[in-house]
Amino acid sequence: MSNIDIGISENDRNQVADGLKNLLADTYTLYLQTHNFHWNVTGPQFRELHLMFEEHYVELAEAVDDIAERIRTLDIAAPGTYKAFVELSSIEEVDGVPEATEMVRLLTHGHEQVVKTCRKVLKVGQDADDESTVALVSDRMRVHEKTAWMLRALTQK
Repeated sequence: MSNIDIGISENDRNQVADGLKNLLADTYTLYLQTHNFHWNVTGPQFRELHLMFEEHYVELAEAVDDIAERIRTLDIAAPGTYKAFVELSSIEEVDGVPEATEMVRLLTHGHEQVVKTCRKVLKVGQDADDESTVALVSDRMRVHEKTAWMLRALTQK
């Protein structure tokens, strides 16, 4: 670490960065899963889901960059390998290609899981008086809550 003086102690920066690493891993894993489903979705809702999944993975790709850059702003190295993401993520990888309704269910669960991770990181950021992290994580939480709601709506009759 370099000599950084942004009003957050080194210990707090490390704790916040650790939480952000989990959020980064969850976000990247969800990005990859969404992109995979975009490529492989089939069935009567193909067009709608194909386009929706594309909107989602594009948004997630931008989020990955924002989260990684916040970690770097705290003067901590951001993880960037599949191995690190597997170790840090709470989202399980999917084997094979599920049917479209299962894709929607899995993505709903993934977004809900990211919301739970956001809540944990939000608390750490608040305790560290790290308003920049709080704002970023709060914004991410809102996006994932809304996306989960929209995905859930697809499966309701």
